[in-house]
Amino acid sequence: MHTMTAQRGLFPTASARLLVTIVVAGLAADFAWEFWARVITPMLVGGPLEPAALIQSVFGFQNRFLAEVIHAVVGVVFYPIGYLFIARPLQRLVLPGLPLILTALGFGTGLWIFALYIMAHLIAGLPAFLGFIPLTWVSLAGHLIFGVIVAYVVEWREKER
Repeated sequence: MHTMTAQRGLFPTASARLLVTIVVAGLAADFAWEFWARVITPMLVGGPLEPAALIQSVFGFQNRFLAEVIHAVVGVVFYPIGYLFIARPLQRLVLPGLPLILTALGFGTGLWIFALYIMAHLIAGLPAFLGFIPLTWVSLAGHLIFGVIVAYVVEWREKER
């Protein structure tokens, strides 16, 4: 077994510090995502990324504010948990020597696949990956940014101990 995996284990230990790490990583990544989605993306493709609209399509409701809240909670809490308890443990098991940046980019790619294939296509009935329009690619970039920030904030918080 790889020594890093043996020393740190596959999963983090539940603690108040872990909860803070999850929220800090999620907030940092979500702020970056929102800046990318609402400021940079319109300059690149003429309009913002609209995850709340996707959430409305998936769940079939009209309340835009609720959709924004759902997206924020998923980004701030559940995606960092997914990194810590799914993505990183899988990486440590399958490719234990993989550099952090590649793990982070893989995680971001997984989020993008989840959003644009599973949620948008399989659940909401939109074309797979929105038909690979320009918005698809800025969405990929946004998810990669998100994944990198989550991974590096987690790494920073773990080294800070």
